[in-house]
Amino acid sequence: MTAFTVWKFDDADGAEHALRMLKGAEDDHLIEVIDHAVITWPTGSEQPHLRHGHDETKRSSGKGAFWGLLAGALFTVPVAGAAAGAAIGAASKHAERLGISQEQLERMRGEITEGTSALFAVTEAGDLDRVGERFRGVHMRLVQTNLTDAERATLLETFGS
Repeated sequence: MTAFTVWKFDDADGAEHALRMLKGAEDDHLIEVIDHAVITWPTGSEQPHLRHGHDETKRSSGKGAFWGLLAGALFTVPVAGAAAGAAIGAASKHAERLGISQEQLERMRGEITEGTSALFAVTEAGDLDRVGERFRGVHMRLVQTNLTDAERATLLETFGS
């Protein structure tokens, strides 16, 4: 089963560290990472930085455009007012294929702030118990997923978040 998840870290380097761990789990054939994006927002920076994965594939331009649209809607529009709502509304139309609603986009916008980072991951089901073992002790919080409530509960239990 394909899953879309967004993990928040309370420091600007946490998502990069988690991505390295996730890629290690992929190298060990515990999970398949279809695509990912890392948003880092260093303290003192006016806006976050986006880096998305799988740049070498032909399909990456479409995925890159999606990640860019998502990050743009979340972080480069005004914080309040009609413009923010319109931009998030536009991004939500494109995000619907991943099961992300406008309310969820607004929640992500509120959660990912200066001094934090986030890992957006599209993965295929793998051995979550073994992947979860690698993430024990990593302070992260699940912000969003397209999994069912039961699948989400299992994911949170596995990752201890």
